[in-house]
Amino acid sequence: MAAHSNASTSEKLLDAILSTLHEMKAEDVVQIDLRGKTSIGDSMVVCSGRSSRQVSAIADRVVEILKAEYGVLSRTEGKETGDWVLIDAGDVITHVFRPEVREFYQLEKMWLPAGAVSHT
Repeated sequence: MAAHSNASTSEKLLDAILSTLHEMKAEDVVQIDLRGKTSIGDSMVVCSGRSSRQVSAIADRVVEILKAEYGVLSRTEGKETGDWVLIDAGDVITHVFRPEVREFYQLEKMWLPAGAVSHT
């Protein structure tokens, strides 16, 4: 029973993150299912913001929504520079990049093609 509620919590967090990214006009949103591949989380979301300012604003909003609506305190890394912000919400990990930084690291390529869903 606990596994079921964890899965539904994970899905709710994922839905909230995807909705917030859409609202904040994040670009090239890719969702990757990590279940059965790694223990770091159930899902990974990778997206881009057009500028350092938008990357930071997207990250702030995701953290704010998760805390306000789900009581989830997310850990973030990289917000100072705004090139690449990692948001660790436990079951769902979100990466927000500036496009050229995302292209350089090609993070989602490590996990593709299996389990990826593009939301563009």
